[in-house]
Amino acid sequence: MRGATHAKWAACAVAVALAATACGGGGGSGGGGGGANGVVSASWGDPQNPLEPANTTEVQGGKVLDLIFRGLKRYNPKTAKAENALAQSITTKDARNFTVTVKNGWTFSNGEKVTAKSFVNAWNYGANLKNNQLNSSFFQYIDGYTQVHPNSGQPKAATMSGLKVTGPQTFTVRLSQKFSTWPDTLGYAAFAPLPTTFFKNHAAWLAKPIGNGPYTIQNYAKGSQMSLRTWKGYPGPDKAANGGVDLKVYTDNNTAYTDLTAGNLDLVDDIPSSQLKNVQADLSGRYINTPAGIIQTLAFPFYDKAWSGANGVKLRTGLSMAINRKQITSTIFENTRTPATDWTSPVLGAAGGYKAGLCGARCDFDAAAAKKMIQSGGGLPGGRMTISYNADTGSHKVWVDAVCNNINNVLGNDRACVGKPVGTFADFRNQIGQRKLTSPFRAGWQMDYPLIQDFLQPLYFTNASSNDGRFTSPQFDKLINQANSETNRPKSIALFQQAEGVVRDQMAAIPLWYQNGSAGYSDSITHVALNPFSVPVYNEITVK
Repeated sequence: MRGATHAKWAACAVAVALAATACGGGGGSGGGGGGANGVVSASWGDPQNPLEPANTTEVQGGKVLDLIFRGLKRYNPKTAKAENALAQSITTKDARNFTVTVKNGWTFSNGEKVTAKSFVNAWNYGANLKNNQLNSSFFQYIDGYTQVHPNSGQPKAATMSGLKVTGPQTFTVRLSQKFSTWPDTLGYAAFAPLPTTFFKNHAAWLAKPIGNGPYTIQNYAKGSQMSLRTWKGYPGPDKAANGGVDLKVYTDNNTAYTDLTAGNLDLVDDIPSSQLKNVQADLSGRYINTPAGIIQTLAFPFYDKAWSGANGVKLRTGLSMAINRKQITSTIFENTRTPATDWTSPVLGAAGGYKAGLCGARCDFDAAAAKKMIQSGGGLPGGRMTISYNADTGSHKVWVDAVCNNINNVLGNDRACVGKPVGTFADFRNQIGQRKLTSPFRAGWQMDYPLIQDFLQPLYFTNASSNDGRFTSPQFDKLINQANSETNRPKSIALFQQAEGVVRDQMAAIPLWYQNGSAGYSDSITHVALNPFSVPVYNEITVK
C-alpha cells in the first residue's frame, strides 16, 4: 500500500515511507503501568488523509486501520496467509458469484452490531465516484462498478448492482468476470465494514473514527501523537496483550532512534541507515531484521512527454543499468536490502508468483552499456534530471544521492542527476497525486496481500489507484484481466508473470531493491515482531 507511492498497502504501496521524529516529547516508555495495562510508545508519521478505509493507501494510515478494524479476512501475522476473520464462510461455484456469511457476535466499539449491511454499505460508499476514495478501484470487479464510478461524467447509480443483502448476516457478490482469488483480497483495509454513524455524522466520525478492531482511538493531535487504547469488548481471538499504543509523530527517523536509545520510546520500525552498523550494540540485540513484502522503485511521470516518448524505454532501461544496486545495498543499507531482480518480492515465493531474475541484464550494473542506452534514448530531457523524495526520513536522501552519483559517473557529469527533497511524506504524496512531478520520483510498494497481482495491478494497470506515474499498456491490462479470470492458480500465476514481462519490457518503473522490515525496541517491552508487511504486530506486544 500502501505504497510509498502500498504500497499498497504500499507502496504502498504500498506506497513505502515510514516517516518518523519527535514532535511529541519524551514519553513514556511503557506508560500506564506494566502488563495488560501498559501502553506501548512507537514512532509514526501523520497519515496523508483522514482514516477512511477506502481512502487510505499509505503505510502510516494503514497501521492505524489495522488496529481499529477487522474485515472478512485477516492476513496471518507470521505467514500473510488470508484467513477468515469476520467471514463465517465465502463460497462460490463458478469463481464469479460469491455468497458471504458474516459471523454473529461482532460489534463496533460503539455497540452497533456488524451485519451484512455494514460491509455492503461501506463498499458502495468506497466505490462511488462522488466520494472520491483513493481505493475505489479495489471494487472495480464488482458488477455495477462502472455505473457508480464511470470514467467520465456523473454516476448513473448510487449502489453497485453486484451487491445484494440477502439476510441480516449474509450477502451475495457478483463480479464482472471470474476472479478465483478474489476472497484473498478481502483482508485489505478498503473492504472493512463501517458503522451507520459513518454515514449519518461523517464529520464526527472522521474526527474520531469508530471501528471494530482490538483498539479504539482515544485522541489524535496532528503533528504530535495518536493515542489508541485497548477495546475491552473486542470479540476477536487476537485481543491486545497491552493497554494501548501511543503513536508518536516524527519527521526524522534519526530523532526517533535517539529517543529509543535514550529510553524515551519503546519501538522504532524504521532504523536509520546511518545507524545500521551500530544498532545491534546500541540495543543489546533488541533488533529485528526480517524479509518483508516491500520493493523500492523509481517511478516515472508518463504524463510528461519528456519521459514517455518513443525513446523512453531505452532511456529508462539505461538509467536502470546505471545503478549499482549491489554496492548501495551493501554499503548504505548493511545488507538489509537485496538488489531487486523483478517487480514483486521474494516473500511471495514461487506459489505467490515471484520469479527471480525476470529483469535480467536490465537490472545489472553496466556503466558502458548504460551510457550507450541512455544516449540512444535521446539522453536526459534537457540534459539533467532530479529524483524527488520525501525528506522526513534520512534514509531516502542517502540512497537517492547514491543513485544520482551512479548516474552522474556513468554520464561523466556531476550535475546530471540531483536529489529533490520534499519536506514531508504528506506533501510528497500530494504533489504526486496532483501530477506536479516532472522527473523520476521515489516509489515503493508494501504488499496488501501475498499475491503477484497486488504488486502489478494497483501500480501499472491503466488508471489504477496507485498508478502514480500514469503508465498505460493495453497488452498489460489484457493479461491482468485474463490472469484474474483464470480459475487454475498455476495458469493464473503464469499470466501474471507474462504481464510482469510487459512491465519489464517497457521499464514501467525501475526496480531497485527488496526491503527487509527493520525495528528496534526498548527493554520495557517483549514479544515484538514484524509481520510480512513489515508492520509491528502491536497487539501481541507486552509491557514489562
